[in-house]
Amino acid sequence: MRGKIYEDLALEYLKKKGFRILARNYRCTGGEIDIVALDGNVLVFVEVKGARSEDFGHPAERISKRKLLRIIRCGHRFMEEVNWKGPFRLDALIVLGDKVSHFRNLGLDF
Repeated sequence: MRGKIYEDLALEYLKKKGFRILARNYRCTGGEIDIVALDGNVLVFVEVKGARSEDFGHPAERISKRKLLRIIRCGHRFMEEVNWKGPFRLDALIVLGDKVSHFRNLGLDF
């Protein structure tokens, strides 16, 4: 239930920043992407993590290498489905309380 609340906050944040939302909770075999959006001409796959506080660690700490790889695989599937040939990136939106932090173009050199 809280996950939906954090995703709702993330969606509002992205819309205010001018992103066009294409999909929410896009599922494919072996994975899910919380939000798929367009930032200008760039396709963006967004992972959302949230928490009320840092009592049990920062929400960003719950984004694992394995999770990122699943998002990438699922993102490739999405691009095949819509025949996307343009640029893309992977972002994270971290919701802590009611504050949203946006991390663009997560480094994938691991």
